[in-house]
Amino acid sequence: PHNHVKNCVIYTGTHDNNTIKGWFKNELKPEDKSRLSEYIGREISEKNIHKEMIRLALMSVANMSIFPMQDILGLGEKDRMNLPGHANGNWEWRITWDKLTPVLAEELSVLVKRYGRD
Repeated sequence: PHNHVKNCVIYTGTHDNNTIKGWFKNELKPEDKSRLSEYIGREISEKNIHKEMIRLALMSVANMSIFPMQDILGLGEKDRMNLPGHANGNWEWRITWDKLTPVLAEELSVLVKRYGRD
């Protein structure tokens, strides 16, 4: 993110890729996890990867930051939206209102304000 230019959009994922947690758990090699922890400056785990990636995106200079709800909620691979090349099981994920908590709203609000995106 420190190399981004202002006139761009940064996002943690799209409807066609794994969630951040799913990516971290199932797709990222141990040496890449280590390099990511080094870049961020602290140990990264499956528990906190989604928050760290969102924070990195928000602190970039990109004009816009976009995050799939699955990443905001810290959901895993079973909650991905689409698996390209597979005819069944796509576009079935739905959010429920109980997931949109005041605590989550406050966490996002703090980050958005901290990085001047409010």
